[in-house]
Formats: sequence, structure tokens, C-alpha cells
Amino acid sequence: MGQLVWDASQRRDHRSAHQYFDQAHAAARRVHDSTAAGLSLLRKSYVALYGQKNPKAGLALTTQAAETTARTSHVINALSTLHAAEAHAMMGEQAECEHALDQAGQRFELVSDDDVALDLFSPTQHGRLAGSCYLFLGEAGKAETILDTTAGRLRDRSKSEAIVLGNLTLARLRQGKVDEAAATLHRAMDVIERTWGGGGLTIMFDACREMRPWRTRTEVQDVHDRMLSLMATR
Repeated sequence: MGQLVWDASQRRDHRSAHQYFDQAHAAARRVHDSTAAGLSLLRKSYVALYGQKNPKAGLALTTQAAETTARTSHVINALSTLHAAEAHAMMGEQAECEHALDQAGQRFELVSDDDVALDLFSPTQHGRLAGSCYLFLGEAGKAETILDTTAGRLRDRSKSEAIVLGNLTLARLRQGKVDEAAATLHRAMDVIERTWGGGGLTIMFDACREMRPWRTRTEVQDVHDRMLSLMATR
């Protein structure tokens, strides 16, 4: 319910999402389910990181989630560590970020078919978060390389694909690759039209704002026109 409420509100209703995740965490602790408890903490960290833009709170939650699932789920432990890396990146802490990325990669290598959270695992998760981290750290070239490879492996028209393509747009734009950025954003919009994921929409708006210095260029005008048409259908 917490995830549903947050998605339905386009990632604006932080309070209700936190309430549902808190309920889930309390219920998990009552039945001594460390995996469920860790997952609820991880979901809360998403709200802190991507909704409230509070990396310090997000880091505290991801660290707690990783500790809670250290012995019960390699998947949730690794995901928590990945998002801890992103929290460090948001705060400009490159060494801590890269250390967490390495830790998450090592933990993913331990994932087996009997992991209780296996359905949450995807082989593209590390690349998606690593690319985002390097964007936050101001290394657009490195982010582009990672995100381009990750996008090539994602062909499922999922919310994750929209986020990866949106971040790849930003990475190219920040290197002055306006033509490539516009083409990539059109690909992201193709996915957004099918999923309407809040994360993809947020990055789409961010990319359109960053394109303003080139607003007289035809390809940028086309992107803005498509964005307006897309939002008019909602």
C-alpha cells in the first residue's frame, strides 16, 4: 500500500507512504521477519531519497535495512547498500559511494535461487544505480558509459528503463551532446507513455529544464512539444 500510494501520488504523498511502511515494519518485527522488516525500511529510504530529497535520512534507513537483512537476504542487503551508495553520492562523498558500490556488487554475487527476495533482483540494478551515482558526483562521462550499457540490457518497457534512459539523457546533456540527449529522451518518453512511473516523469522534467539553454534548436523544441502533449493526455 505504501508503494501504491506513493506511485499514485506521483511521489508527492510522502506522509501516507511512510505511515504504511511503518505499519509494515512494526508487523514484521512482531513476527520476527527480518526480511520484511528490511524491505519496509528500504521502501522508506526511497521516499527519503527521491521524494523528500534527504540523503542523510535515506542513508540512515538504507544502512539499517542492510544490517537488518545481513543474514536473511542477499538481495535486499545488496539493494540497501546500493541505495546507500546513492545517498553518499548525493552528499558528494565519492570514496564512501564507491566503497558501497563495491560492497553491493560482492553481495549480489552471493544471490542464489533460494533467496526469499529473489523476485526483487535484476542483473541491471547495479548499473542503474552506479550510473545515477556518478551523475550526482558530476562524472557525466563515466555515468554515460555505465547507463548506456545498462539501457542496452533493459528492453522491457519498465519503470526502471524509463529512469535509466532519463539519467542517460542527463549524462549526455551535461557533456553538450544535445542531439543524442534529445533522441534518448524520446526513448524515455516512449516508455513513460506505457508506465507513467513517478521516477521517470521526474527525470523527464529535469531533463527538459536542463535543455532550456538550447531551446531554439529544433530537436529541443520537438522534445518540449512532445512533453506538453504527453502531459495533456493525463
